[in-house]
Amino acid sequence: MADNETLLRPLEGGANQAGLRDRNARVVLSHLRMHGALSSAEIARRSGLSAQTVSNIIRALEADGLLSRGEAIKGKVGKPSVPMTLNPDGVLSLGLNIGRRSAELVLVDFNGQVIEAVNTTYAFPEIENVFSFLERGVARILGPHPEAASRIAGIGVARPNEVWNWLEIVKAPEASMEKWKSLDLVEAVGGRTGFDVVIENDATSACVAEHLLRRGDAYTTYGYIFIGAFVGGGLVLNGKVIFGSNRKAGALGPLPVPDGKGGTRQLLEVASLYTLEDELRASGIDPKRLREEIADWSEFEDWVEPWVEETSRNLAIAAASVASVVEVEAILIDGAMPTLVRRRVTDRTRSYFASHDLTGLERPVIEEATVGRNARSVGAALLPIHSKYFLG
Repeated sequence: MADNETLLRPLEGGANQAGLRDRNARVVLSHLRMHGALSSAEIARRSGLSAQTVSNIIRALEADGLLSRGEAIKGKVGKPSVPMTLNPDGVLSLGLNIGRRSAELVLVDFNGQVIEAVNTTYAFPEIENVFSFLERGVARILGPHPEAASRIAGIGVARPNEVWNWLEIVKAPEASMEKWKSLDLVEAVGGRTGFDVVIENDATSACVAEHLLRRGDAYTTYGYIFIGAFVGGGLVLNGKVIFGSNRKAGALGPLPVPDGKGGTRQLLEVASLYTLEDELRASGIDPKRLREEIADWSEFEDWVEPWVEETSRNLAIAAASVASVVEVEAILIDGAMPTLVRRRVTDRTRSYFASHDLTGLERPVIEEATVGRNARSVGAALLPIHSKYFLG
């Protein structure tokens, strides 16, 4: 499967040959993931597999603890219909987000729901501190539940592309950041955890979470924006999260936007949380408090309001750029911020976007995303699950 054709293509019918039983099991699991509780007969009808094949697969998956049996539904004729669902405890996965200002480790269940989460903040992502946090986090999450390790599909890692760049912005020492260049992240994480490792861009991972958990049933083609220390993005086309051959598809940070002086600057310079942090720092306020008080930024309103205004105005330009290149149904906005702040950014962006002349184009809707601040770590955790149990 090509790199840019991953995650949730439209479900294909299964094949009944014995040699494809593993793929057929993925067909069954994928229909249950997408549609919720289904009977054996309904899965057969939707997938094109024979009723006998589906029945055999369901028995095997249930015996393996991957499926749960619901209450039988009696009809007027024939045998009662028994709905099957994914067993949330049947498969678990870890997700690590390595951000430029913070890190988070989550444990999710088979449905992608967060069971445990731990996080830390720092001035910059120093390798030693990040891996110390990872080891402590795994011990804290799995220590009380050693039996859970056998059900873990792996650990997904979300991190910025080229975390060592933009040193002048994150004010990180060059020597510490250069170490990331030569680091084999798969080997380093796998060696410290003992689990299979999947690595992905952080904003794309957030897009994965939004698509798999929330919006995959509402839109098939959309742009996604996540505002972290730096703004980033993702792209979903025809029901697939697009990664790109260099894992940089949908990366909006470098997008040129007007600087108000006849030139341009990058979107990340005017629509990222680090700019808000810089304003707080200049006023003698420790910007770390933004990351520690994630639910309520009302005490920082004097700085938040102008940041929302500047960010939204430039996100509207980015949204127009996306709509000019790809015929998307929606632009979804998320970020590491309180829900009320995200709503303000979305509403303001929608207002600015309405003023752009898009004559000749289908105007996408501007909406809030729904997963929230831990979308990057949750999306990372979903990657091992979907690579092992669902259709690609």
